[in-house]
Amino acid sequence: MRPALALLAFAALVALGSTAQGQTLAIVHARAWTGQGGDPVSDATIVVDGGRIASVIAHGPIPAGVTVIDAQGHPVTAGLVNGATQIGLTEITSARDTRDLAATGDAVGAAFDVTLGLNPNSALIALARADGVTRALSFPAPSGAAPFSGLAATLRLRDGPDVVDRARVALFVTLGGSAWPRAAGSRGAQWQLLRDAFDDAKAPAPATPRPAAREAQLATLRDVLAGRIPLAIVTQRESDVRQAIRLASDYAIRVVIVGGGEAWRAAPELAAARIPVVLDPEADLPYSFDELGDRQENAVILAKAGVAVAFGLAGGRLEQNYNAGLALREAAGVAVSNGLPYAEALKAVTVNPIAIWRKGEAAGLIAPGQAADLVVWDGDPFEPLTNATAVIVEGKPVSLATRMDALARRYLPDSRK
Repeated sequence: MRPALALLAFAALVALGSTAQGQTLAIVHARAWTGQGGDPVSDATIVVDGGRIASVIAHGPIPAGVTVIDAQGHPVTAGLVNGATQIGLTEITSARDTRDLAATGDAVGAAFDVTLGLNPNSALIALARADGVTRALSFPAPSGAAPFSGLAATLRLRDGPDVVDRARVALFVTLGGSAWPRAAGSRGAQWQLLRDAFDDAKAPAPATPRPAAREAQLATLRDVLAGRIPLAIVTQRESDVRQAIRLASDYAIRVVIVGGGEAWRAAPELAAARIPVVLDPEADLPYSFDELGDRQENAVILAKAGVAVAFGLAGGRLEQNYNAGLALREAAGVAVSNGLPYAEALKAVTVNPIAIWRKGEAAGLIAPGQAADLVVWDGDPFEPLTNATAVIVEGKPVSLATRMDALARRYLPDSRK
């Protein structure tokens, strides 16, 4: 749990922020990791005005009459971004009424939109925010229409019910050895189904109108073909990664590899094709034969080859929603311990996920004009024992309270004193 005094001080800031639209605030004595260059700005003053960063100056002046947050020499980073998670879509796996991450029938398929069932009041969203996550990509699980999962969304973890930042940001498919045992069988059939679907979407409309559900799926595929959204391919084995590279070339589409346990084996080809990879840096134990080549140096090898890398899928293979913040930070630390430069690991959880999922949007920096999504830490953010002492989303402090804190106050004797 966070220190009580820090929570009380931050609660006062949240109360002030909730009543002062576009308030100006200053974070002082910050060790600011700006995302520009390899070193932080020491003793920085970060001024926020109107939801955006106004200035970042070492030993900078403090404007008169502003709310001041003293970082006390601790790190300040841009808000963290989980590049692939399922928060808001599943709360408790064993409780069917909390599972909204997949369409089981084959009628929706590629057109399945996760935002229609997303729960902004999920306790796991609040937990991720308290752990420094201000944005995330929430993606669907496989549907009943091989090989499609559906449409992912980017989230902005604000206080309140409005957490969907943008819907329909990527079409997800899942491909691999055991992904569709009944619907497709062989991975070769899975790839053929995907190619057939794109060929169908490219073909002229038939004289007889298609069913509305089928037309909705084809419209989604046309968004991919037109370059409006990328195709996110959840896969692990090297052979499937190479098939993804060929698919991107054959159809001239943007592809993102998600998972990519053996992507390091095709690092030069991925770099040449400009295909980014969203991965879990902790993955090194195979959960299937597709992942026999998993290694914790995956991110390092890819980054050295020039592949854009972002981190996600943290928290365990069975649950992609728990500890979306804490596990993400720990995973980034694992990448650093395996040779990824610290500043590059920080970009993999700030700048890179936004650039991958929101093409053309430069965000995740601490720089004038950038959205003021900021986190003040009490230590190294990649150290699991570190806490976020202040989280600011769009220029306003947000609550760090979680259900776990409430339960601790209720049941731990020491916390009631």
